[in-house]
Amino acid sequence: MKIKKGDRVVVLAGKDKGVEGVVERALPREGKVIVEGVNVAKKHQAPTRSIQQGGIIDKAMPIDVSNVAIVSPADGKPTRVGYRVEADGTKTRICKRTGVDL
Repeated sequence: MKIKKGDRVVVLAGKDKGVEGVVERALPREGKVIVEGVNVAKKHQAPTRSIQQGGIIDKAMPIDVSNVAIVSPADGKPTRVGYRVEADGTKTRICKRTGVDL
């Protein structure tokens, strides 16, 4: 999976199409990511020892990684991710649109 925690992404499909946000959590086994403010659902939360008050809370639910694209740091448009192998053997993520390092 080419998208990681902390990446700025834009939603390409679904009810939140066009919304930008930061990846809070990546779930590589499921092929999903959780983006702040995207795909928010109302969940009933029972009171527990850590959460004293129960009630209805807003919770960001996972969205499929194929429905998001990284925002290019150079021009702010959605882009694909590629890799470049440096001379010392390290692998670096790059923006396919502009060639800038992510």
